[in-house]
Amino acid sequence: MRQTDTIAPQPAAPAADTAPRAAGHELKPYEVLRALPEGATPAQQDSAIQAVFHPKPVRYSSRPDTLHLPGHGPGKSLDDVSLPECYREGFFARDTLFHPELDGGRYGVAGDPVPQTMRADNVVTLVLLACFIIAMTAISRSRRFIARQAKSFFYAPRGEEPSITETSGEVRFQAFLVLQTCLLFSLLQYSYTLNYIGTTFVLDSPYQLMAIYLAYFVAYFMLRGLLYTAVNTTFFGWRRNLLWLKSLLFVTSVEGVLLFPVVLLMVYFDLSPHGVAYSVLFILIIVKILTFYKCYIIFFRGLNGFLQIILYFCALETAPLATLWGALVITGNYLKINF
Repeated sequence: MRQTDTIAPQPAAPAADTAPRAAGHELKPYEVLRALPEGATPAQQDSAIQAVFHPKPVRYSSRPDTLHLPGHGPGKSLDDVSLPECYREGFFARDTLFHPELDGGRYGVAGDPVPQTMRADNVVTLVLLACFIIAMTAISRSRRFIARQAKSFFYAPRGEEPSITETSGEVRFQAFLVLQTCLLFSLLQYSYTLNYIGTTFVLDSPYQLMAIYLAYFVAYFMLRGLLYTAVNTTFFGWRRNLLWLKSLLFVTSVEGVLLFPVVLLMVYFDLSPHGVAYSVLFILIIVKILTFYKCYIIFFRGLNGFLQIILYFCALETAPLATLWGALVITGNYLKINF
């Protein structure tokens, strides 16, 4: 025969230490459980409780709530539609901790933002990679032209005719190298701004600051070429001016090629700011010496006016460079956020 968990409660014999129960005595749950055998399972205990005790309907009181502060009227029912919304809501009614479906924002104190680094910038990496690939491709296709340019740079022509004639592709190649020089200078100036001026700016993106610096350098090289053209055409003739512009274009291209390793060391190999400054200063000194030499060969070789070339070089080379540096520093200080 299959056994069931339901046990009909049997009247328990009174214990030796308990008094006899009065007639009509209502059993307690512990008394029902004591009447069960010693090895009764939890299911059997539950069945015994349900067999003795039956749920009764709950009848709530209809009397008004009188638990209120002295001097105040009794509270109103929340079912009253005439109550204002502020009366229905409690102090924590709109707290996000009680409503997980609401966005509560971030709790606590925000940490320090991660500083902007050029190494982790994907745009800077793509720009440098593109410059490297295009420059290597252009150099591989223009090796002979570069060799002829380097050979003729230190050659002192006897007449005023240009010693080299460039093709349109070679001119575009040099123009790209000049643009690369401007781009590398803008990255160097941006790094200087982060290290010595500030790290937070009023601009929405750091690329805007890089673009501003790039525009400064492009304008500097264009205005320098126009200034050289106006002065040299007036005092020395257009033939010498054309030869000088070709030499200046070649020197600027070489300057960009020399700056490229410095920028790579600065971005990816943690070259110190002082090391970057010394490297860039050394390259600028070499480039200015070459420019001064070529200026002397083209314009002042047959003249004995050493003071004239000093004044010429300072007016057309040193003064615009100092003006550019001042404009870059002022722009960085003007755009940074002062706390």
